[in-house]
Amino acid sequence: MSGSVAAPTAVPAGAARPRRQRPVVLLLRRAGRLGRTRVGLVLVLVLVGTAIFGPFFAPHAPSEFVSLPYAHPSSATLLGTDHIGGDVLSRFLWGGRSVLGLSVAATAIGLVLGAAIGLVAAYSRSILDDVLMRGMDVVLAFPSIVLALVAVATVGPKIWLLVLVVGLTTAPRVARVTRGASVEIVERDFVQAAEAIGESRFKILVGEVLPNITSTLLVEASLRLTYSIGLIAGLSFLGFGLQPPDADWGLMINENRQGLTIQPWGVVLPVLAIALLTIGTSLIGDGLSRAAAGIDRGGIEE
Repeated sequence: MSGSVAAPTAVPAGAARPRRQRPVVLLLRRAGRLGRTRVGLVLVLVLVGTAIFGPFFAPHAPSEFVSLPYAHPSSATLLGTDHIGGDVLSRFLWGGRSVLGLSVAATAIGLVLGAAIGLVAAYSRSILDDVLMRGMDVVLAFPSIVLALVAVATVGPKIWLLVLVVGLTTAPRVARVTRGASVEIVERDFVQAAEAIGESRFKILVGEVLPNITSTLLVEASLRLTYSIGLIAGLSFLGFGLQPPDADWGLMINENRQGLTIQPWGVVLPVLAIALLTIGTSLIGDGLSRAAAGIDRGGIEE
């Protein structure tokens, strides 16, 4: 009885080899297959589309007086009027851009600043790590809403200050997450090899460490966006955001709360929009975190 061993099949020299997908791409694919991520994405896209394209379909200008205050819905005003006789639907369609724009800007500031601090702290391997992290702990010790109120009440209701303060209160959380994810990365061989050939610290952090924690930062960004939306809407409700006659969802709630029992749409509509927006971003963040942790991965192709 004779046996033969099959020789390994040679791969042609010109044949294309399958490329390994980046961790971020794999994370997005895994998260996209989860039902919670899809529901959150639908909610966010609907509300973002409303905020971006809504003003083009608004029947009136946001500061236009169309009827008596707190008028009930009619053919001229589909959702009635607000406290000064403005069209509720028009102000709602105009008011989403400010909440979304300010939230995204504040999240971007917090993400960039926090990631930079976390990377430097993790890579320093010295007392600088303790100094930076203890500084972040000091900021975290104060309630974010209190810091924001103190800053805005001192300088005034400036939009740029609102974005900056919310971004600064977001940065410590991002810094802690970034440092935690980077501590193990900076000890790997490819980082030591980059140091051995004389690469600058900036190139090592941006080119070697940062790409390996991008998935973690993506999850954290979605969570921080949810936080920013709630904080900015709350500050607008308190009167520290956009000022009348500008349209803003948080401002609409404050303006029309006294007429809630007479004409509720001026409060109910922006409340629902803010709630659904935060729920949508939370679901996306939860889906990303579950995908990163390997939870609910059944049926996902690697």
